[in-house]
Amino acid sequence: MPIILATALAVGVLIGGYLNFSGPGRGFASNANRSKLNKLIELIESEYVDDINTDSIVDLTVNGILEKLDPHSVYIAKSEMEQVAQSMKGDFVGIGVNFYMYNDTVAIIKPIENGPSEIAGLKSGDRILYAGKTKLFGRKLPTDSLFSKLKGEEGSKVNLTIYRKSENRKFNVAVTRGVVPIKSVDIAIMLDKETGYVKINRFAETTYKEFHNGLLGLKKQGATQLIVDVRNNGGGYMEMAADIADEFLKDDELIVKTKNKKGNIDETLATEAGNFETGKVYVLINENTASASEILAGALQDNDRGTVVGRRSFGKGLVQKEMPLGDGSAVRLTVARYYTPSGRSIQKPYTNGTDDYFSDFEKRFVSGELFAADSIKVADSLKFKTKKGRIVYGGGGIIPDVFVPIEGSHGDEALGMLMQSGLMSYFVFEQLDKDRKSFRNLTFPQMVQKLNATDVYFNNFKSYVSRSGLVFNLDSQKAVVKRYIAAEFSRQLFDENKYFQMVLKEDVMVKKVLGKK
Repeated sequence: MPIILATALAVGVLIGGYLNFSGPGRGFASNANRSKLNKLIELIESEYVDDINTDSIVDLTVNGILEKLDPHSVYIAKSEMEQVAQSMKGDFVGIGVNFYMYNDTVAIIKPIENGPSEIAGLKSGDRILYAGKTKLFGRKLPTDSLFSKLKGEEGSKVNLTIYRKSENRKFNVAVTRGVVPIKSVDIAIMLDKETGYVKINRFAETTYKEFHNGLLGLKKQGATQLIVDVRNNGGGYMEMAADIADEFLKDDELIVKTKNKKGNIDETLATEAGNFETGKVYVLINENTASASEILAGALQDNDRGTVVGRRSFGKGLVQKEMPLGDGSAVRLTVARYYTPSGRSIQKPYTNGTDDYFSDFEKRFVSGELFAADSIKVADSLKFKTKKGRIVYGGGGIIPDVFVPIEGSHGDEALGMLMQSGLMSYFVFEQLDKDRKSFRNLTFPQMVQKLNATDVYFNNFKSYVSRSGLVFNLDSQKAVVKRYIAAEFSRQLFDENKYFQMVLKEDVMVKKVLGKK
């Protein structure tokens, strides 16, 4: 069963943060070198004793070249481009369901609210047996194959054969494909009468619009201070981070500047627009906050507009340009460095190679900096001043104004990632699938009471994790595990708001901002 833990965050940082410039890319250093590579590929294709997929050789060559540059200059294969582009675009055309393969059958975890499937009457727990005449069960189809059967042109129809376990019946339904959003702003809710909270998971094409709408909604509800959560946000479009920073900064305040190989400097300044130029702002960061997220945090910190809370961020200060390679693949090449308003580069060193670069969490853990602010190494030579003269440092991430240590041990951090992974989602689905009727008419408080009154689901989850081949001491974090189980039940039975209400009430960084113990 697939589960995304620490590696996923590294990958998110690797490909998440880039600035999409326009214009043609440069070629190889010389025609002679280009001809040499082309000649070698031709010779292998025509003369080599065994049949070789030369496309794969080209991919290896490109990756080998990029590995000599920096950790963020990456190759995106043709097979990966659609998914990457879709994520950054912020939507796709499909039937609008969250699903996974359960016992070789496509099981709907939950239809997306107001999406094509919900409109067509599909429900959580439904199995999709056929898409048209294509059998989807009992075949162990890879996810990309399933997507290809369910996606299509906007307005087109797909005839689905559904089995509804709760009613023990099979039926056919035509679903009209539509545009399905991929949210980059998870939630925008009020935590108390005056505090709004916004969680941004990446910076895609739609992020500013999502954030703007959420911010206006929170202001209408009375928000006079705001928490912007970019923990575990690997980045994305720099323009989106700048537009969000503009909501808080006054006209002509510097947001970010970039400098390329030729020494050309581009500055991004705040405009007259801005819907939250007064009122307290807090930015939550951690060791997996990177790139565009660091631009936002750095802009508010250096302009003394916001308080940065958490732990030192990842430290990505490089700007990538995406360039197509003509065959559906692309390369993201580092073309500039960015600097915060005070003039600091927050790019951490990468001279020891990519593996060392992305295993920085281990070094931070061992050094103690995840537990104590005074363990963070700073260089006096990289000392800068904010607008009001406060000292800040460059050289490797944004250092928070208010430090919040990581909870517990290294294993506890992995546990937190487990709690927010697909494994928890699948577990709760399967528990509901056994007896969905017993939850059907419960109110939210009744559901919470039902779950808290027993250890059955906690014990079932321990067994589920063990069967997945993972080793965790869940008994030592029983209260945390039960809270996340209840939160995921809330998400699948109710909505995202209920999920975050349960998770955030015990969040240590949020409690720090709100002055709670």
